[in-house]
Amino acid sequence: MRSQERDSSLDLNIEQIELKGFSRSLTEIEFLLLILVILYIIVPGTTVTAEPFWMTISMLAYAVFILGFNYMNLNTPQYAWKLAVETWVMILFITFILWNTGNIDSPLLNLYLLVIIASSITLSKSITILEIILIFIFYFYLAVRNGMAFDLVEITELLVYFSPFVLVAYISTMLASDVHYGKMMFKALSETDEMTNLLNKRSFIPMFNKAAEVAMKYNQPLSVMMIDADNLKEVNDKFGHKAGDKLIVSIATTIEDCLRTSDVICRYGGDEFVALLPQLPSSRALETGERLRSAVENTSFDADGHAIKTTVSIGIATYPNEVGNVYDLLEKADEALYECKRSGRNNVVTHASVASQTTIEHSPEPAKPGGHRKTDPPAV
Repeated sequence: MRSQERDSSLDLNIEQIELKGFSRSLTEIEFLLLILVILYIIVPGTTVTAEPFWMTISMLAYAVFILGFNYMNLNTPQYAWKLAVETWVMILFITFILWNTGNIDSPLLNLYLLVIIASSITLSKSITILEIILIFIFYFYLAVRNGMAFDLVEITELLVYFSPFVLVAYISTMLASDVHYGKMMFKALSETDEMTNLLNKRSFIPMFNKAAEVAMKYNQPLSVMMIDADNLKEVNDKFGHKAGDKLIVSIATTIEDCLRTSDVICRYGGDEFVALLPQLPSSRALETGERLRSAVENTSFDADGHAIKTTVSIGIATYPNEVGNVYDLLEKADEALYECKRSGRNNVVTHASVASQTTIEHSPEPAKPGGHRKTDPPAV
């Protein structure tokens, strides 16, 4: 549930990039189809039963469709149904060409393979199956139009001749599935921390920027919580790095248990974590931080028979009542975390308290009654 929510906007952007890439590839295939048909028609001695006028009109209409469908909407979002519409138009265009160049005996019959391969790579398996069925219906109709007898022998031959189309569709779909699986594995590895399965810093930054935009647009509170383990080095030195890894995983699990499913959690690096808390004002963020700190303090794990406990230091910054610029939240939360570590650890410090302390330290010393503030000696 949490992973689905935190990855939704990233998935949307990635899907748009993929669909735009598929659209460009499909456009090139469409132009390739058109070029092959033109080359066939202009070669002397080829069989074309339609009038040249209607063949020219059909090719011009197809070219206009390609240009209009792809280049008139460059800035509009891409959708899978648009790709499906393009492949259906390709099927209709190829069927029209075959109708006028020999039906099932046309040398251009294999142009259907362009549609099958394009559909297998760019569309889902179910749509590819539907298009194979549609192609077979046209294929069967062209065979009947060419004088096929409805007996067992000719129907069997028809199925045998059509089997390569099905085989190409199957192989292309399997290869596309393997590529998609590899892509998803790479995406998961590049966007998540292998040890904790949380977001990594690379994938967290776009999530933060998106949340910052929403907070500014709708004037909503947004809190950032920086969390740092207090004794990782000690655990590593005393019990080994395997125990240190367990400590990091234990903290990550506790953070997930204490925060909401709508919060975004990231392993920022080493033993440092950051949590993005949308629509959470500073008072509730402080309560959440204290609850998390207490939960970590009261959690232990086993490492080679030793019960190991840890604590965390937490720095919190909240927009807009603590930090005026939403994009400064990470920096201000880090400053609060630094103050927390400096002042003793195992605590929760807000940016507001750091700013207040800084103001007190830099305020002028009040004059004592009957005396004067210490000043530089007067010039002689």
